[in-house]
Amino acid sequence: MSGDHGLRSSLPAAAKAIAEIPHLKLTLLGQKQAMLDECQRRAIDPSQFTLVDVPDVIGMDESPAVALRKKQDSSMYKAIELLRDGQVEGVVSAGNTGALVALSRFLLERSPGIRRPAMCAPLPGDGGDTYMLDLGANVDCKAEELVQFAEMGSALVTCLKGIEAPRVALLNIGEEASKGTELVRQTAELLAAEPSLNYIGFIEGFDLFTHKADVIVCDGFVGNIALKVCEGTASYISRQLKGRFRRSWYGLISGLFVQPLLKNFKDDINPDEYNGAALLGLSGVVVKSHGGSSKKSFYSAIRHAAKAAEQDLPRRIAQQLTLT
Repeated sequence: MSGDHGLRSSLPAAAKAIAEIPHLKLTLLGQKQAMLDECQRRAIDPSQFTLVDVPDVIGMDESPAVALRKKQDSSMYKAIELLRDGQVEGVVSAGNTGALVALSRFLLERSPGIRRPAMCAPLPGDGGDTYMLDLGANVDCKAEELVQFAEMGSALVTCLKGIEAPRVALLNIGEEASKGTELVRQTAELLAAEPSLNYIGFIEGFDLFTHKADVIVCDGFVGNIALKVCEGTASYISRQLKGRFRRSWYGLISGLFVQPLLKNFKDDINPDEYNGAALLGLSGVVVKSHGGSSKKSFYSAIRHAAKAAEQDLPRRIAQQLTLT
């Protein structure tokens, strides 16, 4: 019900997911009449979903404290309750990030030893995906918490990719040992001393897509800014390329010949394909779709949540953390 576009993106994305992901069942929580009206406008069969009528919505500008105390009848709160009670296997939301993190922490159990859950999402790279965390769940962090993020990210890559010793890097403003804030330098010392991690040192912003590391660690403030800069840059490049080819007849003709290459390039850098940050360190699958999600990007978040649930990712990560 929330996010910048509400039902205009989430409902058609849900219909697309049902049509394309085998064995998927979706429960949609929100104002039922609004959902039925949107289904009618878009010629979507509502019987393919389980619709749960929930009257309240957590606003994008409401504080997590308000969400916890006064929004027990909201769609987000009820969705996480269903996950806690085992009635669903994953939750996807494009709503208020702070509220989603707070409610998930409050209603779901944390993995053993984990102090703070962290948001993690893949970035495309030259030789494969790189997983980056935290992306906004924790703005202020301690060095010990960043080490736990590294452990969770490493466990995630081992579970998903089968890599026994994923390369872990710490995002910084330079590769020299003297660079960075006190927090970053403290974290680097702890990471280097942790035998369960394959820590390779600092990584800079321009290496986010070079696949120099399998896991990139940072606090949520830095990570969220970096992610949104990447998404904005990808959208800017796409707009500029499209505009340049439309400026003249020569550009239009040239565009016909290079269109297949441009499509492949656009698919590679399209942030919609990578939308969906998983909240790691909890007993259930919670995926945050960005607030401005289109139909395509919200569908990607559903797809990622379905895959994580199918692989029982929270349990596997908890087991991996226990082994290390």
